[in-house]
Amino acid sequence: MVRTVYLPAILAAGALGQTAFAFSSTQGQLSTRIPEYLPKLTSRTSITVQSSAANDEVQSLLEKARKLREEAAAMSGKTVEEVEEESRNQKRMVDEAVEKARKEREEKNGGNFGGRSNAQILPVPDDARAQIQQAASAVERAFKDGIVRQTIRFALLGQEEAMSGEVNEWPGGAKQMYREAGRPLTEALLNEIRAYSLKEDSSIEDCRSPPIVTAEDIWDFDGSALITAKAASGSHGDVKALVFPNTDTKYLNDIESVDKEVGTDRLFLLVNPFWRNIESWGFNILAPNGKKRAQEVVFDNGYEVTYAVLRFSARGEDCVALKSYPYDWQLYAYREDPKWFNQETPLWLGSSKEEPTSSQFSELLNSRPEFKMSKNMRQMQRMMGNDDQ
Repeated sequence: MVRTVYLPAILAAGALGQTAFAFSSTQGQLSTRIPEYLPKLTSRTSITVQSSAANDEVQSLLEKARKLREEAAAMSGKTVEEVEEESRNQKRMVDEAVEKARKEREEKNGGNFGGRSNAQILPVPDDARAQIQQAASAVERAFKDGIVRQTIRFALLGQEEAMSGEVNEWPGGAKQMYREAGRPLTEALLNEIRAYSLKEDSSIEDCRSPPIVTAEDIWDFDGSALITAKAASGSHGDVKALVFPNTDTKYLNDIESVDKEVGTDRLFLLVNPFWRNIESWGFNILAPNGKKRAQEVVFDNGYEVTYAVLRFSARGEDCVALKSYPYDWQLYAYREDPKWFNQETPLWLGSSKEEPTSSQFSELLNSRPEFKMSKNMRQMQRMMGNDDQ
């Protein structure tokens, strides 16, 4: 996995997309992972420039892109063509793997739309697409077991972000989180989920058809919204998801209202709520009974965490805790892969019945020989040509 930083290339006469370059987060070097559309920017993009100043700006940006591609190739010891071909092959392999998993899932279901894979230890998802597939599997398994009120906690990844990349600090706050990650992830999840029991008037083709997904903003400054998936087979397959609710009493009212509307047999999700447990409701003079009401509306009604990807740091190492119903939490830590330049691989550390803490990760890291040296020490050893084990 490559840590990537994406540099938007906002060009004249409209945005032509994003020019992406991968840099080493530890050594400041360019990686060989360059999106396949980058080398084709000049040959496949036709723009009309109405002023010489705008044209000069475009040419300047394209020239910088060309030089960066050449620099990336030079630092990796490969030609530009080899780097571009490697990037295309990597993308093709990812697309083929996703498509293969989708086909295998449909074949295994054989008309039983309640579940997907039964693997007990799932790998860390590489990106947003893989995360959505895992989440849909977990949600459907839980729904099949009768859990109709669930909580989902995504790792908030943009479309082009890698799980192993730097955690986005979201300088734009909740509005940016919702616009770039919360809403796209939730809409994709609801488009993937098939959560209903087959009825006599529902055909298999209707059940396989994608739903119509719509979003209704609640409070723009909170980045909150209610997203609905209307199933092609009828309202018995509809799903609702409340994105980014927080401890304001308004959201307790919204949750209670949607809960009644959905009923006892349809699926309702809370996506990345801004609370961890009942203690998140402190004393509020304007809502003195807020904690009690939260207990009644949320925690007494289930809303079990059925899928979660939590990213954090322990002992200076990048760690991931993965929960996928009905299995235990899986604990991973990223480590540099000596076989590949500027790539990291998640290593499985163990599992936990409860949501793990950073101290648990530290204990597991201390017991593993791969992490006996700190990340900085391992980097120094590699720079000196020594074994970092």
